[in-house]
Amino acid sequence: MKNNGIGGANTKTGLVFEGKVDLKTFLNQQKNYFVNENDEVFYKNKSVAFIFKKYKLYKFLENRNINWKDYWSKKKKLLPDDSIYVIIKNTLYIIECKFQKVAGSVDEKLQTCDFKKKQYRKIFSRLNIDVEYMYLLSDWFLKPEYRDVLDYINNVGCYYYFNYIPLERLGLAI
Repeated sequence: MKNNGIGGANTKTGLVFEGKVDLKTFLNQQKNYFVNENDEVFYKNKSVAFIFKKYKLYKFLENRNINWKDYWSKKKKLLPDDSIYVIIKNTLYIIECKFQKVAGSVDEKLQTCDFKKKQYRKIFSRLNIDVEYMYLLSDWFLKPEYRDVLDYINNVGCYYYFNYIPLERLGLAI
């Protein structure tokens, strides 16, 4: 694991990047964790979180009588690669996975984190839920030409990790 380009850890205690990440599968493989068919996460048989991929995040809002269209001028849903609402932290963690092997449009997408985090915060403030926005990046983004965009991500209060996100960073027990 590299947080903001530094550090390292045992990948058994975090979400590992393998081109495409599935948080539910990963958590079901961890000791003391279980994710049921409704994407509710249990740790030692206690409900601790809910996982939302893409459109499921909007079902969560709908179940709480929140119409996202009331908060965004553009009537297009933001679809997170993965997200997890951690109950004890009262925080929704948006996780965007970016994997590159050649130069492409992902470069500019990395620069949208501040805007997207603010959009998510608009909606979830009605539920008094905080929002954190993070990228899970492949080694491609370790290149020196990404230094400015990685600095930008940090400067706007978003986060990035290379290949791995520690469970404790998501507010989950290890």
